[in-house]
Amino acid sequence: MQEPSDEKQTALEADEPEEEEDLVAEEGVAEYEKELEEEEERKASPVKEPEPPRIRRLDVVGRRNIFFLLSLLIIIPGIVSMSTKHFLLGIDFAGGTETTITVGHNVSIADVQNTVDSEGIDGSVVSAGNGYIIRTPVLSQDRQTQLENDLKSKDGAVIQQVLEVGGTIAKETVTFALLALVLASVGILLLLAIRFRNVPGGWRAGFQFGGSALAALLHDVFLLTGLFSIMGTVLHWQIGQIDSLFVTAVLTVVGFSVHDTIVVFDRIRENLRVSQRLSFEQVVNLSIMQTAARSIITSFTVVLVLVAILVAGGSTLKGFALALLIGIVSGTYSSIFNAAPLLVVWRRLQPVR
Repeated sequence: MQEPSDEKQTALEADEPEEEEDLVAEEGVAEYEKELEEEEERKASPVKEPEPPRIRRLDVVGRRNIFFLLSLLIIIPGIVSMSTKHFLLGIDFAGGTETTITVGHNVSIADVQNTVDSEGIDGSVVSAGNGYIIRTPVLSQDRQTQLENDLKSKDGAVIQQVLEVGGTIAKETVTFALLALVLASVGILLLLAIRFRNVPGGWRAGFQFGGSALAALLHDVFLLTGLFSIMGTVLHWQIGQIDSLFVTAVLTVVGFSVHDTIVVFDRIRENLRVSQRLSFEQVVNLSIMQTAARSIITSFTVVLVLVAILVAGGSTLKGFALALLIGIVSGTYSSIFNAAPLLVVWRRLQPVR
């Protein structure tokens, strides 16, 4: 049986991480308050003294409209493209025929692509292990047989598998993908509302934090899907094709974006506990300055890996790597420059106590 003194010791040890966080927040807030006081004293002093070296501050909240405008300039063309041109759908969504072949070592992907193009078929070829996968629209039996015969005669191909994906399967894939995104968004909103309900304002403030994070998340989803719509249907780049790997990338970006946003929001919560004289805008700005370097460096390490995959990886993974690259850069940007400033705007429109 555990003694009472041991129970107290265990409780004290459990509280140590929270106390350490509060001490770090107190130091940061005190330093920021001191800088603001010194700046106000210099402005109010009638005698002009030599100004000390100016402290560099990242005034994200004060310049929030610039960052909002930059996001809109990227997102709006994408929304227009999605509304008018839609997407370049892969076989997973549009349906079609997927032919897997193996060839000799002297046959390149360009040779196989030339054979497919000579048939007048809008198909794409991707490498897969020791062979290639040819993805085409749904072909009649005669055209499929003719394509297979040409591949055998021109490239010495051996047909391994022919898989047809019908429109029904593709429609179910789209439905489940959208359902997964909606459920993830609702779950994240509720989770963040519960997590931040203990800040001043209670549940209402919690939903403000959760709603701001959700808005940043949707910013990343619209930016990513919009850019892929432009690449696939306007620029006609094959890398802009929408397939099941793209859906995986979108859901991964959702999680990464929320993680970055929570880092900033957690620091806002900690600073709100200990700040006495700072306004909410000043607390948010201070929190962004304290966490921006960490978020950018963390994302940069991931970006390096994705660039390596994009440059040196196989053609199958290029679209997936590009989607992750765009999404992670967008997620880092929105967490720092959109989510927290949007929280300030929300607080102004609907103040809480």
